[in-house]
Amino acid sequence: MNFIKLLLPFFMLFALYAQKVEVSSDSMKAEEMKKEVHFIGNVKVKQHDSWLHGDKVVVYFDENNKTKMYEAQAIGKEKTVTFEVKEKKGFYKGSALNVKYYPVTSKYVLTGKAVIDDLLNKRHVNGDVITLDMITGNAIVKGSRKKPVKFIFDMKEKK
Repeated sequence: MNFIKLLLPFFMLFALYAQKVEVSSDSMKAEEMKKEVHFIGNVKVKQHDSWLHGDKVVVYFDENNKTKMYEAQAIGKEKTVTFEVKEKKGFYKGSALNVKYYPVTSKYVLTGKAVIDDLLNKRHVNGDVITLDMITGNAIVKGSRKKPVKFIFDMKEKK
């Protein structure tokens, strides 16, 4: 019974924020005391036209059993979490070693080999950490000396 009480807010969140969400994985583990649900192995999350693929996705709940964050991780040397987000204000495709999503604020935080392509505005950015606010469309990108931030965009020709 406790297992159902833990999963119910997870499914209620997606009912509030989208039409339908499908999560598939090789296995799932709920940890009631930690208020977490772990999806492990070949995880695919699909919500309308948006999707995310990773090796592991953990859903975190607050003290009121409302979803506060979910985190997707890549496990393995050559792997990354990949995603495609389609919303009214943007269409983004990207990848990173770790992707966190905060549904209440509609923010994504990508870390490790982070890459985002803005397909509507034809822009590309990569860095160590990228924070993307889907409500405002603002992005914050951090790099390092060895791997500086890179931003590529097309300029319109003068007529």
